[in-house]
Amino acid sequence: MKREPESRFVKVRCNKCKNEQIIFGKASTVVKCLVCGKILAEPTGGKTRFKARILEVLE
Repeated sequence: MKREPESRFVKVRCNKCKNEQIIFGKASTVVKCLVCGKILAEPTGGKTRFKARILEVLE
């Protein structure tokens, strides 16, 4: 029986500069926008707290 991964990659859009970026759904460090440096996601010990608009969850 094949197990599906519990985590996904997520495409988000920065609220400040509108840059689109793909990040890991269970980030272990703070993820910043590569263009303007605004925080896009923060770890919470399990799931990630997103501070950017989620566009889609990638399979």
